[in-house]
Amino acid sequence: MRDLVRRIDAATPPGRDRAVDALRAFAILGVVLGHWLVTALVADSGTVRTASPLCFVPGLAPVSWVVQTLAVFFLVGGRVGARGHASAVARGETYGQWLRARLARLFRPVAALLVVWAAAAGGMLASGVGLDTVQTLVKLVLSPLWFLLVLAALTAATPLVARLHPLWPFAVVLLVDAVRFGLGGPAWLGWINVAAGWLVPYCLGAAWARGRAGGRATGWALLLGGATTTALLVLFAGYPAAMVGVPGAAISNLSPPTLAAVTFGLAQSGAALLLLGPLRRALARPAAWAAVALVNLSAMTIFLWHQTAMMAVSATGLLTGDALPGLHTLPDGPGWILARLLWLPVFGVALLICWAAFRTYEQGRRTLAARTAPTAGSPPAARPPKVDLELRGTR
Repeated sequence: MRDLVRRIDAATPPGRDRAVDALRAFAILGVVLGHWLVTALVADSGTVRTASPLCFVPGLAPVSWVVQTLAVFFLVGGRVGARGHASAVARGETYGQWLRARLARLFRPVAALLVVWAAAAGGMLASGVGLDTVQTLVKLVLSPLWFLLVLAALTAATPLVARLHPLWPFAVVLLVDAVRFGLGGPAWLGWINVAAGWLVPYCLGAAWARGRAGGRATGWALLLGGATTTALLVLFAGYPAAMVGVPGAAISNLSPPTLAAVTFGLAQSGAALLLLGPLRRALARPAAWAAVALVNLSAMTIFLWHQTAMMAVSATGLLTGDALPGLHTLPDGPGWILARLLWLPVFGVALLICWAAFRTYEQGRRTLAARTAPTAGSPPAARPPKVDLELRGTR
């Protein structure tokens, strides 16, 4: 392990901003933890259905403020996308070459997931599993993929939006919500915010790449302004306190994104910018950097397979013949929450198994050791090779 840590540290280009990778890793792990905490698979009368503890314990809404980290991901995505495209232009690459490379890295591991789950769904139906249960499970796996479609669209639009001021898409979100909620406009208008809402942090990240939004003054303005506006919207404008979707709720802050979700994302983006300095200092330690680097190498695998890992544990638990607390029971109180926290390490082990099985679709067939091994005939200290730490689909 020490040798791996040393090789990762030695192979990292000196000018790499490790804090950016840390923010990306935080955003991915936040999504994973959020899904594991707010999604329950309830076994009831021979079927499996989903439920959320936020329906039964509204006081858990602050948990969603920590684990709903998509704005940070789009912030980093905008920065990386803008810098990556600028570098490609400087190297003489065409737009098509640059985009094909990005989308291939994004969708190659997705193809593996779809093939596995198509076979799994067919096998379950053939073995007599109810259609409702199969639909529940497949929806749980596929629903997070909307995020990748939005990311792919924003990546493709990078040359057009890289210099777009974040206030323009923010104004669109404000107008859409004013028409929807203030004037009684049609609900379908909200889906405009899927593009406009996530374009706000993406454009902010692109501005950061140009050196216009990475300072502490900007961070504090975004954090305080975004947090204050979000609080006012929740307290006085009727927006939900939970920053994730709650089944049965009249309004979801996430599906589609609302003005409150966007202002909350601005607060998160401000906090991310303020954390850059402390993160850079912390990641100067090789062990801390190695952990962040390894997460980034497998970010897509972690994101795509974390729901499958949770379902695999739940299905295995059903073999006991009993509904296990925190796994198959209704998430209706503190007992479920405590039991679910105890299951999280088990989900982690299942995800590690999925990672071992499917990481090659993201990383290629070379192992990390091969990536960081010295070139034949070259002393490690003299010519450390470059480590590919890119998040698939964002560079």
